[in-house]
Amino acid sequence: MQAFLKGTSISTKPPLTKDRGVAATAGSSGENKKVKHVPWVEKYRPKCVDEVAFQEEVVAVLKKSLEGADLPNLLFYGPPGTGKTSTILAAARELFGPELFRLRVLELNASDERGIQVVREKVKNFAQLTVSGSRSDGKPCPPFKIVILDEADSMTSAAQAALRRTMEKESKTTRFCLICNYISRIIEPLTSRCSKFRFKPLSDKTQQQRLLDIAEKENVKISNEGIAYLVKVSEGDLRKAITFLQSATRLTGGKEVTEKVITDIAGVIPAEAIDGIFAACQSGSFDKLEAAVKELIDEGHAATQLINQLHDVVVENDNLSDKQKSIITEKLAEVDKCLADGADEHLQLIGLCATLMQQLTQNC
Repeated sequence: MQAFLKGTSISTKPPLTKDRGVAATAGSSGENKKVKHVPWVEKYRPKCVDEVAFQEEVVAVLKKSLEGADLPNLLFYGPPGTGKTSTILAAARELFGPELFRLRVLELNASDERGIQVVREKVKNFAQLTVSGSRSDGKPCPPFKIVILDEADSMTSAAQAALRRTMEKESKTTRFCLICNYISRIIEPLTSRCSKFRFKPLSDKTQQQRLLDIAEKENVKISNEGIAYLVKVSEGDLRKAITFLQSATRLTGGKEVTEKVITDIAGVIPAEAIDGIFAACQSGSFDKLEAAVKELIDEGHAATQLINQLHDVVVENDNLSDKQKSIITEKLAEVDKCLADGADEHLQLIGLCATLMQQLTQNC
């Protein structure tokens, strides 16, 4: 009986007929012809060190290294979207070429497991590998590897401490590049072992030039005023600005990208809504104030975004004295902390606007 069952095992795979084979081939060839859609942030990421914008000091050091000088351990810090990761990746590609790049570079991000065990095993094992000093294309190649630890400020202190000995011990074969937003979160023994470079927020002119180049290559219709507004809402973060530009282009479907579209995409609260909040506060009526706050929340605007925009408006307001401004900004800081701790948005905004109304009605 068992022999019979073994002999008549039923195959669940359907037979591959000639027609099906042809269809499969045609489908695969059709898929190969499809154009790959890459996010513009990746598409226009700098391919070489010369393309990195506005970071002259770092570029100068890396160029010397590309010319044959030794590369120190590096620590890049600064705001998001200023080119920290792009710079070291571009330098690594130029140093090692496309073939050796995958073998010589180990990149670990915050999304990867980077506890003390990973530092002791994965990073240590990679660092201990010895490498040659030549490339397949004949160009000179440095006899070391690069370990890139992106968002290193999110690593635990224990994992950072475990990295110290590895950085010293494997200095002949490995260079480390730590990338972070806040240098204060990196332990002192690591910062003293690295050459520190601060990445400045990109200037408005640099961002505008890069965005205009992308808009021209992608045939995007946008005015100079639209580009300037895009730079303003992105706050020095070029990655954010490019993402907003791509999203706005997809939303308009080939039409001109206007300031209103960018406002909707970026989640910026319109100036009319901010003026409405100020008018309600100046009226002295708590009912009007509550209605204005409720309307703002019902529109789906984020409370943190309102705090950021209110801060700029309050600081630039000439009708308020320095003392009144300090009281309002102190309340802004308290509300921001409470929101970060998970407090209710509606109650916090009511409390903030009540303080604003108290200060504004003193002038009346």
